Amino acid sequence: MAVNAKKIAVYVLVVFALYVIITDPAKAADYVQIGFEGISDAAKAVGDFMTWVANGGKS
Repeated sequence: MAVNAKKIAVYVLVVFALYVIITDPAKAADYVQIGFEGISDAAKAVGDFMTWVANGGKS
C-alpha cells in the first residue's frame, strides 16, 4: 500500500510539473531559478560554517 501511495505521489508531482511547464514556461523557469538560488545559498552557508569550524570557531 505504501509503495502505491509513493508511486501516485510521484506521478502527481510529475504531471503537475509538466502542466506548469506547458502552460507557463516563463513561470516554470522562475521556479527553477528560485530553486537553484536556494541551493546556492544553502551551499554558501555550509561553506561559511565549515570555514568557521576550520578557523577554530573564532568570529
